Amino acid sequence: MYPPVENQPHVPFRANSFSGHQWQESSSSIGVGAATNHVGVTEPTSSSSSAYPPLDDLLSNVHLSDYRPTAPASPPAPSVPPLKSSPGRRYDRMGDFYGYPNSSFPGSAPPTASPPAPSVPSLMSSPASARYERQGEFYGYPNNSFSSGWDNSYSETASPSHSVFPHSSSFDGSQHSQSLQIVPLQNKGSLKVLLLHGNLDIWVYNAKNLPNMDMFHKTLGDMFAKLPGNVTNKIEGHIKNKITSDPYVSISVSNAVVGRTYVISNSENPVWEQHFNVPVAHHSAEVHFVVKDSDVVGSQRIGVVAIPVEQIYSGTRVEGEYPILNANGKPCKPGAALRLSIEYIPMERLSIYHYGVGAGPDYHGVPGTYFPLRRGGKVTLYQDAHVPEGTLPNLKLDGGLSYVHGQCWQDIFDAIRQARRLIYITGWSVWHNVKLVRDASYASNFTLGDILRSKSQEGVRVLLLVWDDPTSRSILGYKTDGIMQTHDEETRRFFKQSSVQVLLCPRSAGKRHSWMKQREVETIYTHHQKTVIVDADAGGNRRKIIAFVGGLDLCDGRYDTPHHPLFRTLQTVHKDDYHNPTYTGNVVGCPREPWHDLHSRIDGPAAYDVLTNFQERWLKASKPHGVSKLKKKLNDDSLLRIERIPDIISIADASCTSDNDPEAWHVQIFRSIDSNSVKEFPKDPKDATSKSLVCGKNVLIDMSIHTAYVKAIRAAQHYIYIENQYFIGSSYNWGAHKDLGANNLIPMEIALKIADKIRANERFAAYIVIPMWPEGNPTGSATQRILFWQHKTMQMMYEIIYKALVEVGLEGAHTPQDYLNFFCLGNREAVDGNEPLSTGSPTAANTPQAQSQKNRRFMIYVHSKGMIVDDEYVILGSANINQRSMEGTRDTEIAMGAYQPYHTWGRRLSNPYGQIYGYRMSLWAEHMATIEDLFMQPESLECVRRVRSIGEMNWKQFAAEEVTEMRGHLLKYPVEVDRKGKVRSLPGHENFPDVGGNIIGSFLAIQENLTI
Repeated sequence: MYPPVENQPHVPFRANSFSGHQWQESSSSIGVGAATNHVGVTEPTSSSSSAYPPLDDLLSNVHLSDYRPTAPASPPAPSVPPLKSSPGRRYDRMGDFYGYPNSSFPGSAPPTASPPAPSVPSLMSSPASARYERQGEFYGYPNNSFSSGWDNSYSETASPSHSVFPHSSSFDGSQHSQSLQIVPLQNKGSLKVLLLHGNLDIWVYNAKNLPNMDMFHKTLGDMFAKLPGNVTNKIEGHIKNKITSDPYVSISVSNAVVGRTYVISNSENPVWEQHFNVPVAHHSAEVHFVVKDSDVVGSQRIGVVAIPVEQIYSGTRVEGEYPILNANGKPCKPGAALRLSIEYIPMERLSIYHYGVGAGPDYHGVPGTYFPLRRGGKVTLYQDAHVPEGTLPNLKLDGGLSYVHGQCWQDIFDAIRQARRLIYITGWSVWHNVKLVRDASYASNFTLGDILRSKSQEGVRVLLLVWDDPTSRSILGYKTDGIMQTHDEETRRFFKQSSVQVLLCPRSAGKRHSWMKQREVETIYTHHQKTVIVDADAGGNRRKIIAFVGGLDLCDGRYDTPHHPLFRTLQTVHKDDYHNPTYTGNVVGCPREPWHDLHSRIDGPAAYDVLTNFQERWLKASKPHGVSKLKKKLNDDSLLRIERIPDIISIADASCTSDNDPEAWHVQIFRSIDSNSVKEFPKDPKDATSKSLVCGKNVLIDMSIHTAYVKAIRAAQHYIYIENQYFIGSSYNWGAHKDLGANNLIPMEIALKIADKIRANERFAAYIVIPMWPEGNPTGSATQRILFWQHKTMQMMYEIIYKALVEVGLEGAHTPQDYLNFFCLGNREAVDGNEPLSTGSPTAANTPQAQSQKNRRFMIYVHSKGMIVDDEYVILGSANINQRSMEGTRDTEIAMGAYQPYHTWGRRLSNPYGQIYGYRMSLWAEHMATIEDLFMQPESLECVRRVRSIGEMNWKQFAAEEVTEMRGHLLKYPVEVDRKGKVRSLPGHENFPDVGGNIIGSFLAIQENLTI
């Protein structure tokens, strides 16, 4: 640990610290409208595109830097290592960021100082390094240091080696670029790599005597010094205010950034007084505090303070003023120091996670979020766009109630039809031609466009906030559908002559970023939220706000039922709604792609938070830019001021259930979004923490969806059930490609939860349902990379579980799959005599189309974004479990977390059988076509093995040569997991049936973030 600089006796200096780390440069070139080597996945929608785009199309114009493998960690050393690496100018990418600031600025009392640390040798000064680094996204400067394994004591000694890193040049410094936080690793003989699992409580107080890193100003000053005295004096009179460094501090663990301060302009003695409460699940030898100068072209590293994990592992608060060392391991300037404090709080000391989700009457929801927990609501949970009557079995709940299977699109249709004041819709895609109701009723005659136009003619305010796909355009009669085929221009044109207002909203990087960065963000990232907000009857001639939130866009390809037909509805309910982007060319007679999704309806105070999100986004998106500033601000009065409408009740009066109602819900809204997409975030970054926002360079970030997932997983006591379109994360702990940057904590937290339960000799189970492959061509290079990263994520989790079994001697009695299992969904239809014959030219033999028609099978696309914990808590929304959805600076997302306080383990002290239990059982009934008593205890070994056996049986039926009708749809994910947790291809099934593509993916020697 670095001792305070005030107390430095003369001690021989330890040389060679931080040696052996290679600084590397590389650059990537960009074509017009193309991204640099960080490109992200989006979401599919049309029959010719994938929703996380035709990724190969996006990549075709992207020139990516060569991948260079990462070497193992550099050697450990004694406790106070200076940095050593050859100085020099370089550009380096700043990484992603999972940091959770908490009551940060003056006004919050700093913690009491700990006793001063031991002394450190006096350090020689040296010129400041002139290295530049590229600033990037936030949570997670990709880790490249340590392996995913640890020994039985959960510590290991770092071993010497060299690491080589790729770095892309940047002239922007936007928070949106995937990045690396490269800190010179130290040559330390004794530092141990330890598992930090819990929270870091950190204060960054101030720095002093920082060097002036503004090279332009320094050069200008040197030039003036050579002029005659009277000329110099005149010039100095005009530049009286000195131009100097704009410092900030980033905090990283295992090279993954977990926090950062705001930037203070023009200061060599900055005062932040900023507080962070950061969740960590990392193996690391040190916590790095990297002091940087924010520049127009990126950021320049000033120096580093490194705190050994061994110093904080006992839970002692470490506090002091520490020398800031440059790349040579010497003070970046005489007297330059950073004052900070850090305390590690392990999981066993965090009581908030010990009693389940929603435990006790004083439960206040997920802490550190923008929107608070709202009490007194009602929630309806939906599976698929429509569940016809009698499709799913009757399920009994507590209190003699029966679970009601919701009909999502029918309810949205009715809510829109009954609106009197407002209809606000956000979407990744909204298509005016989609039919929400498709039975034989009167409503089935109307498209979404028909009903919205009709409501606007009645005087209802109808606003649509739709992502503007930059590849779709309608200019002077020239029209393009766009790569993603979201129908954005088509929908805008349909409503053009009506009073429906359609605002096509590009994903903007913000005006403070370069033209290059703005083009990158607009091309690659999206507005991904899916909400419908309307006013509804509140009784007594009053109105209230209700909201629908989830994964379903109101567009083509989404309508489906729990039967998930392939061929039988092609000439009926899906006649004008064929969607299957797996195929290119002739699709006559091919199966449609069935669609499985999760959605919700919120009634009560939390619906007003969904409305607030819409208002904040609309105000930002409708703000005039460029030439439009000269025109009248057409959208100023588009939003209704509901506080001025007397018949709409306020949020304070919106509770629709009492505290004593056993069917009451408590609901909280979460987002992934930044200040480039919303209007009402604080302008002063000092105020960010009061709103539970994360600081970025020129941006404030709400990443509360990730916060909510971590909180729910840590609090889980029995089981976790996940359905998600993607499952990639915790790359800092993979066995390879640690520097990828997919640094969300979710997979690591699940694996550590299971390992903790194994060591405690308690049962726990995790069920994870994902698509068989990402939507689109499974043989494409980008899709193969997604599958490759997914495989790495699975492998990391199973290895952790196996090592926990070995630690307690249970590796003979149990396998990792007794605790963690991955599944996908698929369907197969036998030939039906009533099925209409397909017309049109036949497809060529041996193509994916021909094979799919012959074998009459296809995956059911899992587009869900939800998690159920212990039958007492549910999170669902628009966010995938990958980097772009959790980051906050990439795709904009929204989600809800909810529970029934009368139906929790904490209140009942036994299995809760409320609506969330009913929802999970209804999903399992859909997927497995059966309900068994075992399913009531999903954590039990008997249930885990039964569900796995059903999945294996269904996979055999799906993969068999004989075509037979499938009743259940749950398939084991087609990989083999051995007793030691090694994940391999399933023998005989290395590729996906009919369509091809390596199931465990393949890696091309390029580094990019489109696929994470």
